[in-house]
Amino acid sequence: MEDLRYPIGRYEPADSFSLDRIKEQVTEIKVLPENLREIVIPLSEQQLDTPYRPEGWTVRQLAHHIADSHMNSYIRMKWALTEDESTIKPYDEKLWAELPDSEAPVQISLNLIENLHNRWGYLLDSLESEQLLREYRHPESGMQTLWRHIDHYAWHGQHHLAHIRALIKRKNWN
Repeated sequence: MEDLRYPIGRYEPADSFSLDRIKEQVTEIKVLPENLREIVIPLSEQQLDTPYRPEGWTVRQLAHHIADSHMNSYIRMKWALTEDESTIKPYDEKLWAELPDSEAPVQISLNLIENLHNRWGYLLDSLESEQLLREYRHPESGMQTLWRHIDHYAWHGQHHLAHIRALIKRKNWN
């Protein structure tokens, strides 16, 4: 079950700040919409409504979750860039995934992710080294730097792509 839940492993925060690594992660964030669209669009409605693991979210819910999560991430970054020691508001992603819009056509979130990541990528490309050191306060996990935030969200996108790819492979949907 652990492999199905964490197909690329659990998130392990980077030990140190590296501009080269940040550039790679920004690229991962910027290409996520294209990679997600490429694997999701060919799926049927029935396949979209298949959980990626027992008691897990469906592919459709994963796509909507990525949109929800990455919107929150983008806003958190903007707060950190414009406020000193901003305290962000956490949200219950499991409850969000149960709201009626989690059953919406997947294309809605694919479009949202594409546009959000275009804008987010523009912001990420503009950041100076000192801005990557800015922080925000997460009520549950304490102070977070923007470079670690980028590290986490690059992993987050790859994590959910791996869920979908593993499901496609297990079900032989190629």
